[in-house]
Amino acid sequence: MLFAIIILTAILSHIIPAGVFEREVVDGRSRVIPGSYETVDQTPLSFLDTFLAIPGGFASAISIIFVVLSSGIMFGILEKSGMIENAVGTFVKKLGVERRFLVVILMTYLFGCLGVFIGYENNIALIPIAAITSLALGGDLMLAAGISVGAVTVGFGLSPVNPYTVGTGHTLAEMPMFSGWLVRSILCFTALTFLAFCNVRYFKRIIKSPEKSLSLGIDTDGFKLSKPLSEYRLSVNNWLVMLVFVGGMVTMLYGVFTWGWYINEISAIFLMISIGAGIVSGQSGRTISETALKSVSVVAPGAFMVGFATSIKVAMEMGNISDTIAFNLSEGLKALPLYGSALAMSGSQCVMNFFIPSGSGQALATLPIMIPLGDVLGLTRQTTILAFQIGDGVTNLFNPTLGGLIAMLAMCRIPFDRWLKFILPIVGVILVMSWITLMIAVAINWQ
Repeated sequence: MLFAIIILTAILSHIIPAGVFEREVVDGRSRVIPGSYETVDQTPLSFLDTFLAIPGGFASAISIIFVVLSSGIMFGILEKSGMIENAVGTFVKKLGVERRFLVVILMTYLFGCLGVFIGYENNIALIPIAAITSLALGGDLMLAAGISVGAVTVGFGLSPVNPYTVGTGHTLAEMPMFSGWLVRSILCFTALTFLAFCNVRYFKRIIKSPEKSLSLGIDTDGFKLSKPLSEYRLSVNNWLVMLVFVGGMVTMLYGVFTWGWYINEISAIFLMISIGAGIVSGQSGRTISETALKSVSVVAPGAFMVGFATSIKVAMEMGNISDTIAFNLSEGLKALPLYGSALAMSGSQCVMNFFIPSGSGQALATLPIMIPLGDVLGLTRQTTILAFQIGDGVTNLFNPTLGGLIAMLAMCRIPFDRWLKFILPIVGVILVMSWITLMIAVAINWQ
């Protein structure tokens, strides 16, 4: 799909008039000067140029590609240490089955936090734990999917510190990394709270009427705890690994907010956490290396998508058509009120997400157009990135082209059509919540 878009971009460079906006540097940031668009000599891509855009894209996106790989390595080693399973098992044991509704709520928040801070595909291996826990509490596999797949997707999609979407967006917009975190945190927490409410409501419904379960007939063999709940405990080793992980994440967030760290520093922290957790958990150098290689294979497709998506951006720059598209879109959106323009931006990202499901890849492919478009329309860059994040993040909940979503549903053995019956009503409400937040951002001229 991405390669086809690169080819289409090359073809469009022969059709769309080349043009550029003038730019100025304000407070160290490059900004489009409204009304400065002008056409320039046509610069169509040749056959060779089309393929040169691909290595050019990978070279341009190398730091983002590496943060995808390093985060995958980190989670793989944490999983190998056994800390995460023991932490979840101990958590359920402490609360007890009689508090099952509370467990569902807390686990929804827990998986949401994993999505917020860890990533997306990195959590695939944790999904069976939710399935085991759900069945142990008297729930079903759809409840497990709501707790884990739904929460991870919401947490990741609306995360205030997502390095792939918000981080990439702030890098492209030349803004402080993860600025505007408070508004995004409120939106993310509100969406997770609503999801937790829906999970509990569904749980109560199937307890009262088991025939209403959306996972009837699905085989549940194998979804059993590896040991009784009473045997789960966090060892000293597990606590040390957890300390390494939490300490590393706190350091990363402090560095981002205090020292202005960017993607490369985040990657370095992920690697330090990986090595530290591996050593503390007693893994040999060989085991750490083998785990790292296996973990890279899980996230490699996403990393490649980042490279190819950036190639689209490179091809558009080579053909000088990015500003032309932004100019014509802005002319079309000018007929809309400012609030309508923000919603239209978000809606266009919803559609684009089906063609470029990688968050960072979509950011790299579309924000170079949307950011100057927002400048022209009078939207703050923070608002433009929020419109992108909503369009990308919320539609991840039902995107059939998103490999991570399909993989996680497969881990729960939930067919995609049954998942849609469960999640689409939830998506509708979360979209409304998100768009209301977007309108507030426009109203307050959110910086």
